[in-house]
Amino acid sequence: MTSRAARSQEVPKLVYDFTEGNKDLKDLLGGKGANLAEMTNIGLPVPPGFIITTEACRYYLEQGTTPEGLDKEIADHLDQLETAIGRKLGDPADPLLVSVRSGAKFSMPGMMDTVLNIGLSDESVQGLAKQAGNERFAWDAYRRLLQMFGKTVLDVDGEHFEHAIDAAKKAKGISNDLDLDAADLQNLVETFKGIIKAQAGREFPQDPREQLDLAIKAVFHSWNSPRAILYRRQERIPTDLGTAVNVVAMVFGNLGMDSGTGVAFTRDPGTGAEGVYGDYLQNAQGEDVVAGIRNTVPLQDLETINKACFDQLMQIMHTLENHYRDLCDIEFTIERGKLWMLQTRVGKRTAAAAFRIAIQLVDQGLIDMDEALTRVSGAELARLMFPRFDTSGEVKKIATGVSASPGAAVGKVVFDSARAVELAANGEKAILVRRETNPDDLHGMIAAQGILTSRGGKTSHAAVVARGMGKTCVCGAEELDVDNKAKKFTAPGGITVSEGDVISIDGTSGIVYLGEIPVVSSEIVRYFEGELQPDSGEADDLIRAVHRIMVHADAKRRLGVHANADTGPDCARARRFGAGGVGLVRTEHMFLGERRQLVEDLILADTQEQRQHALDALEPLQRGDFVEILDAMDGLPVTIRLIDPPLHEFLPDLTELSIKIALAGDNATEKDNKLLGAVRRLHEQNPMLGLRGVRLDLVIPGLLNMQVLAIAHAAAQLKQAGKDPRPEVMIPLVAAVQEMEIARELTEKALKQVEEETGTQVHTPIGTMIEVPRAAVTAGPIAASAEFFSFGTNDLTQMTWGFSRDDVEAAFFSRYMELGVFGVSPFETIDREGVGRLVDIAVREGRASRPDLHVGVCGEHGGDPDSVHFFHEVGLDYVSCSPFRVPVARLEAGRAALESGGSDSR
Repeated sequence: MTSRAARSQEVPKLVYDFTEGNKDLKDLLGGKGANLAEMTNIGLPVPPGFIITTEACRYYLEQGTTPEGLDKEIADHLDQLETAIGRKLGDPADPLLVSVRSGAKFSMPGMMDTVLNIGLSDESVQGLAKQAGNERFAWDAYRRLLQMFGKTVLDVDGEHFEHAIDAAKKAKGISNDLDLDAADLQNLVETFKGIIKAQAGREFPQDPREQLDLAIKAVFHSWNSPRAILYRRQERIPTDLGTAVNVVAMVFGNLGMDSGTGVAFTRDPGTGAEGVYGDYLQNAQGEDVVAGIRNTVPLQDLETINKACFDQLMQIMHTLENHYRDLCDIEFTIERGKLWMLQTRVGKRTAAAAFRIAIQLVDQGLIDMDEALTRVSGAELARLMFPRFDTSGEVKKIATGVSASPGAAVGKVVFDSARAVELAANGEKAILVRRETNPDDLHGMIAAQGILTSRGGKTSHAAVVARGMGKTCVCGAEELDVDNKAKKFTAPGGITVSEGDVISIDGTSGIVYLGEIPVVSSEIVRYFEGELQPDSGEADDLIRAVHRIMVHADAKRRLGVHANADTGPDCARARRFGAGGVGLVRTEHMFLGERRQLVEDLILADTQEQRQHALDALEPLQRGDFVEILDAMDGLPVTIRLIDPPLHEFLPDLTELSIKIALAGDNATEKDNKLLGAVRRLHEQNPMLGLRGVRLDLVIPGLLNMQVLAIAHAAAQLKQAGKDPRPEVMIPLVAAVQEMEIARELTEKALKQVEEETGTQVHTPIGTMIEVPRAAVTAGPIAASAEFFSFGTNDLTQMTWGFSRDDVEAAFFSRYMELGVFGVSPFETIDREGVGRLVDIAVREGRASRPDLHVGVCGEHGGDPDSVHFFHEVGLDYVSCSPFRVPVARLEAGRAALESGGSDSR
């Protein structure tokens, strides 16, 4: 560990005034602090304050104590703040109050802690009431401080405070918090202080500096709260960043009807449309809006409520969008007619909005196409390709809410997060239904297919978090009466929906349907299929935006993008989706169905004559398959992997066959008995490491020859018909150069045979699939006999980690992610340090042996956005993935080229 003295020398400054920072210091000041500083420095009305750096947080979390000098720096900046405001923190006559807020480099909405109204005490609450001329406001502010401080700093269960509020309302016969008067709130303050003493074992601190210090430490601690850890894991945010702490002079939106608080977006975060978007709530503090506790009014209504503040806000929004050159998310408060900016950040948006806004900003001259490409992602494009509801049939619409995050989600209704997690673990789909969500619901929001709330709008907790995760969400469906305790909700028309009933929610329209609604292909998929042309009248602005960005990505990318496809139709679809070839044809799929009988004959053959007879029957069938595939990809490379899985996979199950024979007794057929013998003979304890891949080709005479003859005959047939077939033969599971040399010799012999028979020469490269760690570390010698490598990263990951994917993912991967062993499954995103290192070694050593070695990847990592960037970095020539993921890989390949500073087209 770094010593305190050394750390103090490395980072001499631990606290920054807003006037000292800027938006480029997010690593040090966090996103919130850096942006508050930026707004201050461009002259916007920001309450004064200061920022405690992320470095101080990291030190505190590592050492368990604050860095040397931090207390003095806080005191100095507090003095400056008091001088600027003209009030002292917690002064009994005229108190300065401050908020203490978290603020990490990356936005983590609601995941860490905030404490408002620091500085209030039994004495200063009287001074606040006098200065504000509003006794109710002062006691409400003190009540809020006690509640937040108790829950956040002293770890008191928030339910105790909620029950006390409910009891106060019940005693008075009211249902709304606003109907509690000053005396009621004063009584609540005493009740809350009693709760704190009983539950925390100490009195609420009356010293304002002690309040401040404890709140700062609580915010530091909240970086490692369970919900913050879960959110970082979900969003792949590094764990070692820490959070900054923002200490800001309080401004109050709850001083009366001339005050209020709101959240605004410079464009619609759901669609990208320009206009006035946001929510406003009179006589309220910020958490009332975000929590969705009270229903807001549209931001446009502020023009009627307070036109001067509305006009000023519109001008500020225009200034911020032009300054940041992006959609901005803004929090503001109006205190007795004066507008204050409390936060801005580049706003989270839906996938559709991301593409639309990127192109809008290009057309407005704020960014260029290169930057537009960096503003969207493959994950967002994938979300646009998800299906949508088909409502052409009979549907039962039961409510309409706010379209908070798009998508089509169907599932069983659940009313608590634990139940959503439980259903997901059992493979069932859930829709999480709440009045409003809070940060503690994160695990349920992740597990659910979609989220439905009866309160809140586009700026509520549910909406913001769902948009960030790409999760379907409908908020503010006020027609629904949600009863969490009874686990049901009622809708207009006397409809009652109970836990376990199925509903469908449309995050694009905000409509809630009873029952399961069928889905149809998205318009974006129709565009990639060629059914919608971007210049046609049927295409909307989203399709045109996607088209322009895809064209630019294709122009920028160095990596080729191929598809994994095993049939002619799959190949044709891949080609329509923009694939530049087929990187993997799995020939074993051609042996299933009715052809399984011929494979059984091959396995049961007792003589070479019988074996050849079975191979001769299979060859023309395989030839027909290859004709279909090569024809669909005419003029483009098609990499055909010879048979890979062990032969027992083509035989009946051992247990089922044994039972069948036992039940048949003496009537069991000779073939069944022979099959049972073959199944037992070929049974392996670990088939993944057994007789498969190239080992089959070398052990079973004629198997490789039959497949290569089929490929060569198909190619010759097409070439004679004037086509341009480009087959490539890939030998699977090679681990030793000797295997590759023997397989190459056999392949060349078969190719030569067909060339002599047909008089037609078809150039057919021969290469291997690198999926065994030994092949990766001996790539140099293997490359001498292989014209190309294709990394089979699925098996390479299994063998490098010692995992059997089918067993371990369900057995312990979720636990490994909880423990931080994985940030993400290594089968989803390439393990750079382990598997990735093997890939890098194989590429470098292979090309050292054969400089013109062509290298690609055909595992499904080829369609994973993060992995595509890695494959670009290590110099692969192409990635290959399922046809549906081809557009995603194309987009990410373009982004990877820009990220690395290159703009080389293929």
